[in-house]
Amino acid sequence: MVDSPVFLGLDTSNYTTSAALVTEEGELLANIKRPLPVKEGSTGLRQSDAVFAHVKNLPSLMEEVASTLGERRLLAVGVSRRPRNAEGSYMPCFLVGEGVADSIAATAHCPVYRFSHQCGHVMAALFSAGREDLLTSTFGAFHVSGGTTDVLRVRASEDGGFDAERVGGACDLHAGQVIDRVGVYMDLPFPAGPHMEALALSYTGKVPSRKPSVKGMEANLSGLENMAKDLYDATKDAACVSAFVLRYIAETLAALTRAYTEVYGPTTFLYAGGVMSNSIIKDRLRSSFDAAFATPPLSADNAVGIACLARRAHAGRPTT
Repeated sequence: MVDSPVFLGLDTSNYTTSAALVTEEGELLANIKRPLPVKEGSTGLRQSDAVFAHVKNLPSLMEEVASTLGERRLLAVGVSRRPRNAEGSYMPCFLVGEGVADSIAATAHCPVYRFSHQCGHVMAALFSAGREDLLTSTFGAFHVSGGTTDVLRVRASEDGGFDAERVGGACDLHAGQVIDRVGVYMDLPFPAGPHMEALALSYTGKVPSRKPSVKGMEANLSGLENMAKDLYDATKDAACVSAFVLRYIAETLAALTRAYTEVYGPTTFLYAGGVMSNSIIKDRLRSSFDAAFATPPLSADNAVGIACLARRAHAGRPTT
């Protein structure tokens, strides 16, 4: 029996070099990732450093892709070319993946389909949550990470991707930024999310309560960073601070979700991005809304959604 042809997805974000292989039938064959190195005590990377790290990561990553691919035929390559579906959305790190995608497609004589990193996250969440039925409707989605805290109104587009309109979100800092800044301030490793989650789950004391700064579908999170650092300075209790930060973010997202329903009506909400792998935040949102989430491996940066979008785009391409 001949192995099913496959779609390759590539994503070169500011945090991870990613590749994925999905079969023509929609089976996930590989989710391959290489994190970008971040210096101890730092909370991110400059674009020049991210570009260099991707260039270093790609040879070993593509060797693993080739080993999984074997004799299978490559039908198309999908790649993230920009952060969001927005005018002027651009980051140099995505040029690395786009160049590799073009080179592979030229050699394999197959098409390249280009999407935003954000749409890749949305598709990865739909795929891993088993909610691809939402592709036939307009739905609410949240992309919450170190670089984005966006409220989106999403519908499938004719090119196989999404029309993802930003209708709200954070006006200043992003949720993942706050988590990493506070975590590093408390001498936790970067990225700080998993460490703060473990600390928060271990905390048995009373969690300080503050009302989220939300107006309509816009939120401010810079005040949370200041409050959390002040709390740590006063208590030196990393578990208490972690519980406070994660509860505050959960309540902020809940307030934004309610605001969305007030404008557009009830819907299924899809929550994507690295922050949404947090069990405390997920439990809070599940308790109040019809909520779907990516699995933890597909909440963090990955190329699985990009490969799935390439599969959809290829299926809908004009025939000659």
